[in-house]
Amino acid sequence: MPQPEPPPAPEEHRFPCNQCGADYRFAPDGGGLVCDHCGNSEEIAQSGPWQATIRELDFDTALAGELSEQEIEETRVLQCPNCAAQVEFDGATHAMECPFCATPVVTDTGTHRHIKPKAVLPFALDEGTARKAMTDWLGRLWFAPGGLQNYARKGRKMQGIYVPYWTYDADTKSSYRGERGIVYYVSRTVMRDGKKVTVKEAKVRWSPASGRVARFFDDVLVLASRTLPKRYTDALEPWDLSALEPYRPEFLAGFRAEGYTVELEDGFKEARNIMDRVITRDVKFDIGGDRQRIHDIDTTVRDVTFKHILLPVWLAAYKYRGETYRFVVNGRTGRVQGERPWSAWKIAFAVSVGLLVAGVAGYFIAMSEGAL
Repeated sequence: MPQPEPPPAPEEHRFPCNQCGADYRFAPDGGGLVCDHCGNSEEIAQSGPWQATIRELDFDTALAGELSEQEIEETRVLQCPNCAAQVEFDGATHAMECPFCATPVVTDTGTHRHIKPKAVLPFALDEGTARKAMTDWLGRLWFAPGGLQNYARKGRKMQGIYVPYWTYDADTKSSYRGERGIVYYVSRTVMRDGKKVTVKEAKVRWSPASGRVARFFDDVLVLASRTLPKRYTDALEPWDLSALEPYRPEFLAGFRAEGYTVELEDGFKEARNIMDRVITRDVKFDIGGDRQRIHDIDTTVRDVTFKHILLPVWLAAYKYRGETYRFVVNGRTGRVQGERPWSAWKIAFAVSVGLLVAGVAGYFIAMSEGAL
């Protein structure tokens, strides 16, 4: 009996320095590889013009499980027992702390078989710049505990994480039925303070409306992870997707990548919601008039394609007095989001000051009225 072929070994991406053998890391400030051990640097080889295009993949082919093996890879991952994040790691790593929630985890030998990234948006900000953006943001949160601010400033280095996203393209054609409303005014007489006055009252004249709209959607962006709160990642937008680079593992040197946990089909459901909101806006514009009523929209979606991309986030997870606080920084723009802790004594102090000011103001008002 012929033996089945063993599964492919998980891919590991190491880039040893050609002078000392230590690992290179990708340097956001220079856009190349740098060795922190000996200072040697190396440029990332440019792809030929025939490789520069970021090719979309067919959505239906992927759902049918018929993507070529060239589009699939296996990586070693750990799954955090606290927040369920799946983070890639190399074979030399045996224990680490979850970058998303600061929970100590011990790695296992699990692998994640997934669709390869097609593109990456490389980090443009280094860790020092991201930390300054975070501490400046914390400094503007007056009600945050001062101890947390000091702990965050003096804490360990931030983690550079590539967060997974899906992008979807689709050609849509929609037919609709609705009504167009035209506002007009009628005059009528009413009594006010014992006098007759003429007022104008707005009314709407409705008429049937129907038609068709079409729109091609390009790169509808959907977060492919449930680890970070969506309100944080949404607030990190916009992302300059025009600067996406064809995926090269060199861009990940020295960083970690999160595996996607939102499957392709589930991501498209969210993309459809985004598309439907835009189509509804298009329909209202097409109906015209002053007001619009939409009774029905029938949309045909064709030629759906997608790609798996990685976007750069600097992440800090701090445990302070038994609670975990997370802060995320857009690795391109420096925009910051995170948990907003509250200091009870600062709030109490502010309330006390407010009451004191109100009391003093009331006293002087009462004195001035007494003088009159």
